[in-house]
Amino acid sequence: MSLRSTTRPGESLDSAVPSGVNLFDHARALARTHAAVLDGQAPALAPRAVVARSWQRVMDLGLPSDGSTLRDPLPRDEVRRRRAQSPLDAVIGELTQVIAAVADASQMLLVVTDADGVVLWREGTSSVRRRADTLGFAEGAEWTEARVGTNAIGTALAEAAPVQLFSAEHYERAQHPWYCTASPIHDPRTGRLLGVIDVSGPALTLHPAIGALVETARRLAESQLWRRHEQQLGRIRRAAAPVLARVGGPALVVDDDGWVADSIGVLVGDRIAVPAADRVVSVPGLGLCLPEPLAHGWLVRPPVPDGCSGCVPPAMLELRLDLSGEPAIEVVAGDSRWRRRLTVRHAEIFLLLHRAGPQGLTARALSRALFGDGDHVVTVRAEISRLRRTLGALVDTRPYRLAAGTVMTLDLGPAERLADCRFVRASTSPGVRVTA
Repeated sequence: MSLRSTTRPGESLDSAVPSGVNLFDHARALARTHAAVLDGQAPALAPRAVVARSWQRVMDLGLPSDGSTLRDPLPRDEVRRRRAQSPLDAVIGELTQVIAAVADASQMLLVVTDADGVVLWREGTSSVRRRADTLGFAEGAEWTEARVGTNAIGTALAEAAPVQLFSAEHYERAQHPWYCTASPIHDPRTGRLLGVIDVSGPALTLHPAIGALVETARRLAESQLWRRHEQQLGRIRRAAAPVLARVGGPALVVDDDGWVADSIGVLVGDRIAVPAADRVVSVPGLGLCLPEPLAHGWLVRPPVPDGCSGCVPPAMLELRLDLSGEPAIEVVAGDSRWRRRLTVRHAEIFLLLHRAGPQGLTARALSRALFGDGDHVVTVRAEISRLRRTLGALVDTRPYRLAAGTVMTLDLGPAERLADCRFVRASTSPGVRVTA
């Protein structure tokens, strides 16, 4: 029996129990649904869409429903290491305080995992913790669908959305006496998934307010992370003030994620591309910049030519495409430079865009130049994406061309003409070979 659902996963919490329904009666009905589905029969009460999708994923994996899947919790040292590396370590105290006042009276268990679904923190009364221990629901255990079947933590990770499950909506029968409500927590600075917050307890103690409680805890965690982010920007701003005072032109100071701590001579938004010492970023109002690491954060400004102390620098980068041996590109920004090896394909793309000039090439034209036909547009876009992810904003899009503010020269080694360059002669790309 297929449980595939065409319903798109929602972003808000869908309550597991309809309003006014008796919890005991609903649990019995869900048990009949669970048994029918696992027997390949059509149930009288169809599972909710989120449950159907999860059960189908779990059945596709061939997991047993009898709870015999090994939990294999991680060692305590590994749990401690993951806690220390998690940004959630800074806010777990606030989360515990939110839940603790209610947990003692209602047998709630607060669980926080990392992005892998590994339980890093668990808070609750000793009695509910002991019950959770019988399921292997403890620190170090991985609670993904692939490991323990349908559960709120694993299903929230799979659906990228809040999930509430009640009783026999869990795939494993041993989990049927439980409810669980989980919501993913994201880093408000980057959008990166940090983990999942979950509140679980005996199924027949489920209260309609549990969903709101979990949502409140998630919002608290993300707001506290944002507050700490703002404090960090303030520290960067204060530390970089002497540097900005000495800069002879427009510049920014940003953190490791590109959030702007301070600026001078230019108005930008709250954030730029993530900086790196060997990757060019494009900044509105400044053009192409090569970030310079500071003790705290990054200084971002247009390249400063040699001997240009105190002057307003032109926004210009020199690119040197080295085809004399193993292909590489050298980026020169004033008195700063860095060199990066290139794949053959990326070297071919740079050469083709250099030859195309400011008008650039469409994805289809670049496909023809690289592969001899226009049918490899998806491959071309993927290669450009990888190139920009590695080297930064050296290539503009729509059409593809060398970024404004760059000038490229070629190093052909002993060859005097492109036609004599060993790289060109060895290329299988039609657009490169025509240079010969």
